[in-house]
Amino acid sequence: MNSAKRLEIFTRFRAANPKPTTELAFTTPFELLIAVLLSAQSTDVGVNKATRRLYPVANTPQAILDLGLDELKSTISTIGLYNTKAANVMATCRILVEQHGGEVPRSREALEALPGVGRKTANVVLNTAFGEPTMAVDTHIFRVSNRTKIAPGKNVDIVEQKLLKFVPREFLIDAHHWLILHGRYTCVARKPRCWNCLINDLCEFKDKTPAPSGVMDPAADLASQAAELG
Repeated sequence: MNSAKRLEIFTRFRAANPKPTTELAFTTPFELLIAVLLSAQSTDVGVNKATRRLYPVANTPQAILDLGLDELKSTISTIGLYNTKAANVMATCRILVEQHGGEVPRSREALEALPGVGRKTANVVLNTAFGEPTMAVDTHIFRVSNRTKIAPGKNVDIVEQKLLKFVPREFLIDAHHWLILHGRYTCVARKPRCWNCLINDLCEFKDKTPAPSGVMDPAADLASQAAELG
């Protein structure tokens, strides 16, 4: 894919959604960090359900430590892998209190030293909480990057590096969110909704899904209107 196409793709994303953000509910960097820790193999909806119970009771590292492991497990038990996640959250809170004054560090090295925090989680926190131009490549971004050919790669590390290289700099802060939302609601895994995609004409995916019976393809509709106008 050439640079002109990438520029147009992200220009359209911005026009459609000028201020994208995560669908995880949070009000502080710490709340975001915990939400992302809880999100592994869980939906944002499920995580938000758990944090709606947790944060009114404990939304600081010390408060969660005071809550205790058993109570934390009970509070977040609606999400998968809650036992492991609770242990990681407690260990993370302890490090934050003992080494960082209860604050979420702003360096990648310090973030990735926290239990349960890998590169993707660190990228989400750096981008969403602190406004850094990082790219957290999850399954949605990996799929969209490869299908569209915005930044094709065999693994998440390659895709991340290509996105950082190829996405026009003015879009880097928000590109992470646009790509996730596009993969979550339009470029879905099994049958992408190509007929309802704002970048359909720019996407280089070879097996685009046709519009279902009775649904007008916006691209075909535009072509028809152009023909009528001569």
